[in-house]
Amino acid sequence: MRQTVQVNAADAGKRLDKLLAEQLPELTRSAIQNLMQEGCVTLAGAPLRKNAKAAAGDEIWIELPEPKEAEIVPENIPLDIIYEDDDIIVVNKPRGMVVHPAPGNWSGTLVNALMYHCGDSLSGINGEIRPGIVHRIDKDTSGLLVVAKNDRAHQSLAEQIKEHSAARRYYAVVYGAPREDKGTIDAPIARHRIDRKKMAVTEGGREAITHYEVLERYRGYTYMTYLLETGRTHQIRVHMAHIGHPIIGDPLYGPSKDKWKLDGQCLHAGQLTLTHPATGERMTFEAPLPAYFTTVLQKLRNQYGEI
Repeated sequence: MRQTVQVNAADAGKRLDKLLAEQLPELTRSAIQNLMQEGCVTLAGAPLRKNAKAAAGDEIWIELPEPKEAEIVPENIPLDIIYEDDDIIVVNKPRGMVVHPAPGNWSGTLVNALMYHCGDSLSGINGEIRPGIVHRIDKDTSGLLVVAKNDRAHQSLAEQIKEHSAARRYYAVVYGAPREDKGTIDAPIARHRIDRKKMAVTEGGREAITHYEVLERYRGYTYMTYLLETGRTHQIRVHMAHIGHPIIGDPLYGPSKDKWKLDGQCLHAGQLTLTHPATGERMTFEAPLPAYFTTVLQKLRNQYGEI
C-alpha cells in the first residue's frame, strides 16, 4: 500500500523522518525510520535516508507493508447489553475497556467480548480486528456504543453517523465555569504536531463541531452535556481544553496534577439516538451515569455547592 506526501514550502528544509511523522499520524517516527532503512521511502524512485532534508515540491512515496492482523480470540467478558436484536446490539462500555484490539491490547477488549457473545453474527466490513464496530469511544470514557451484526446494518449506521442523523449525547464535569450556558465549539482537530498521543485544535484540521449546555454550576467546576455533530478522536476532551475548561481526571488534556484521582476522564456517553437499519424506527437508548461519576457529582454538591 502506497502513501504519498507532497512537500510544501512551509516544510522545506525539515528532516524527512520528522516531516513524515507529522504528515502520517498513524506512523511513529521510529516506524518511518525503519521504513527508510528498508528502502520503502523514495523520491523519484531513489531511496531516502532518515536525515535527508525535504525540498518544496518533492513528492515522497512511502510503501507500507500490508497489515498483519492477529487472530482475535473470543473471551467470556460480561457485557452490559442495553438492547439487542438480529441487526444491532447496543452496549454500555465500562471505563477502562478498549473498544477493539491493537498493539499492546490484543485481549480484554469489547471486540473480544462481542465475539464470544455474538459468535459469527457481526458485520465484517471493518475486518477481523474491528468486526461490527461502527464508532468508538475512548478507553477511559464510559457509555453507549451501537454494534452492527450484519453488513447491511453496518452500512446504514455508518451513513447515519456520517450524515449526523445519529445523535450522541455525552456528560462531563469540567474545571472552571464556561461563560455561556449554551454554545457551540466549531474548531478543526488534527494530530498534535509534537505529542503524537494527543490531538489538537489546528488550522487545516478536520472539521469538528461540539454543541454544549451547562447542567449544574459549582465553585470551580461545571457539570455539562454535549451533542456531537462530528466524531473526531478525543473531540470533546480537545474542545473543552481548547476553551480553557478541561475535563476533570483527563490524563492528556487536563492539569498534570489532578486531585480527583479518577484513573481517567469524567466523561460518559449517556444517550444514543438512531434509526433502526431494518425497521426504520427511530430509537433512543440511555445508560445511567456510572458510580464514579455520581460520586463526583455528590461530592461537588456537598462540598462545592451549586451556584
